[in-house]
Amino acid sequence: MKVKGISKTIANMLVMLGLPLTTVAQTPAVSNMHAMQDHDHMAGPSQSSSHMADTSMQGRTRPASNTKAISQVARSNAEMSEHESMKMPEGMPMGDSVKVSERPTDMPMQEMSASAGARDPDAYSDGFTRNEGPFALAPRYRLRMGDEDWMASARFDKLEYARAGGVDYGVYDGQAWFGGTYNRLVIKAEGEVSNDKLQEARTELLWGHAISTYWDTQLGSRFDYGRGEPSRQWLAAGVQGLAPYWFEVDATAYVGSQGRTALRLNANYDIKFSQRMYLQPAVEMNFYGRNDPERQLGAGLSDIKLGMRLKYEITRQIVPYAGVEWSGKLGQTAQYAEQEGSSRHEARFVAGLSLWF
Repeated sequence: MKVKGISKTIANMLVMLGLPLTTVAQTPAVSNMHAMQDHDHMAGPSQSSSHMADTSMQGRTRPASNTKAISQVARSNAEMSEHESMKMPEGMPMGDSVKVSERPTDMPMQEMSASAGARDPDAYSDGFTRNEGPFALAPRYRLRMGDEDWMASARFDKLEYARAGGVDYGVYDGQAWFGGTYNRLVIKAEGEVSNDKLQEARTELLWGHAISTYWDTQLGSRFDYGRGEPSRQWLAAGVQGLAPYWFEVDATAYVGSQGRTALRLNANYDIKFSQRMYLQPAVEMNFYGRNDPERQLGAGLSDIKLGMRLKYEITRQIVPYAGVEWSGKLGQTAQYAEQEGSSRHEARFVAGLSLWF
């Protein structure tokens, strides 16, 4: 840029003095100036210096040698501009053997360390802790994590009316718990009432402990009673939770007196029709390790229940439903039922409510 400026100044001075420009046409600077003047003249009179030079040179004829020098300078300037645009950054190796993949791409990070007098961000100020010292809050106002609170809940999956063989039944099946996120006191209750009498009932008192996001272990005791038959007490251990594909599962093993053992499996699944309406199939199976004639229970798979209930959520806490349930007695249990004049299989129409508190 400085060379171009000097060339323009020299040209203007020669024009003002009336000297011919051919005397300096062979110098690169002046030849470059001629090329720039021709460009300015073609562009228009916006640049005053070029316009003055072209006005002073009207009527003069440039020799062919001058034109040839101008074209050579133009080519030289173009080559220089291309060379400068391809110039490699400072510090890069030169030569044709350098490849783009060999150029350094990772720059070292500047490592900084805390000053000697910096405060530890994990330390409490002046040794005071959250729940101690003059600034501690009263126990009722202290901050607590969500999993430290005590909570309670009660849920009845079945509060229903059932009818089978001209006999009306009232059925209940529910669960309540009290405790925290990881440890809870759990109560399960299930039974049937007919003719204002408790036909059969099962109650469990358990300690539940969370072992994963969706599963709890349960340990405690179970009590069976009803129909004037001898009651039974069991030690209980099992798991309850949500299996893959959203199956709710409850599996518990029991050990009783005189070497009695039992296993109970319960599972259900919700088939959604909408955000509020869904169909809930369910299955329940009971196994016993030995015969119990006093309670008319045989060894092996004793009984099975298959149910299908159509539910509609008015709210999450109130869910009316209607459906059917089939129950069957198998093996020695079925023989006990026939001896008492009862049926081996039974189908029921059911209707009721599911409640959640």
